Amino acid sequence: MSTPPPSSGPLWQAIEQEKPLQIVGAINAYCGLLAESAGFRAIYLSGAGVANASFGLPDLGVTTLNDVAEDVRRITAVTRLPLLVDADTGWGSALNIARTVQTLARSGAAGMHLEDQQSAKRCGHRPGKALVEAAEMVDRIHAAVDARIDQGFAIMARTDALASEGLNAALDRCHRYVEAGADMIFAEAVTEPSQYGEFTRAIRVPVLANMTEFGQTPLMTLQQLRQTGVAMVLYPLTAFRAMNQAALEAYETLRQQGSQASMLSRMQTRDKLYEVLNYHQYEQMIDNILRKGI
Repeated sequence: MSTPPPSSGPLWQAIEQEKPLQIVGAINAYCGLLAESAGFRAIYLSGAGVANASFGLPDLGVTTLNDVAEDVRRITAVTRLPLLVDADTGWGSALNIARTVQTLARSGAAGMHLEDQQSAKRCGHRPGKALVEAAEMVDRIHAAVDARIDQGFAIMARTDALASEGLNAALDRCHRYVEAGADMIFAEAVTEPSQYGEFTRAIRVPVLANMTEFGQTPLMTLQQLRQTGVAMVLYPLTAFRAMNQAALEAYETLRQQGSQASMLSRMQTRDKLYEVLNYHQYEQMIDNILRKGI
């Protein structure tokens, strides 16, 4: 893969530091802190994560730009990790897409991805996805690139064409998206590991592999993905799914046993929570203020 010189943006810098770059989903600010403490160099805000976790809704394009931007602001306020954001189809026409780019950038995001589904979108691993014509997606990318103030803000194009149009058509679309100015490519719902190699050999910009669970894509190790040439590996909702199962088990245990005592060994301790939050530093600030009589 022949890659143009990277921009100076934080997501580009992370790609240069780690090959391939692991990007983990963080559904809220505290998860962003946990990802940073675990050593990751980049994090992700999923559209499904916003819909599911913040609103209790399915991932069917029912949340808005403002809904996503609020979660972006909360996450980027507490962590220095570059945040890649799922912008779905951009929430409207060219003017709306321009506003999306500028709103997410001002909110602290390091980049975003747009997809080529129709506005009434579906989860990328569900049947029945309907795509716009490639020309319309090219217009979306033009609108996003033209609206970008900081060239370091990454514009990624996601294609869902593999499922309905096949590999060659998906590659043709990606070539057009890159020509329109897309910095990176997100190939969704890949069903064969070898297909990632097809994308990385054909496309001259960094390619992202989505390792979401329980979908169409077989899970691969980091070493296997490295051999395909992908630049980024995304785990969009891994922690969220694990958290959900843990929460359900906690509720069921409380309900059935009337006590949480049997679960203590599986809980994050108060001390660990305070460590992640720098709680004692905040307490010290309060003590200093009180001593000064402010």
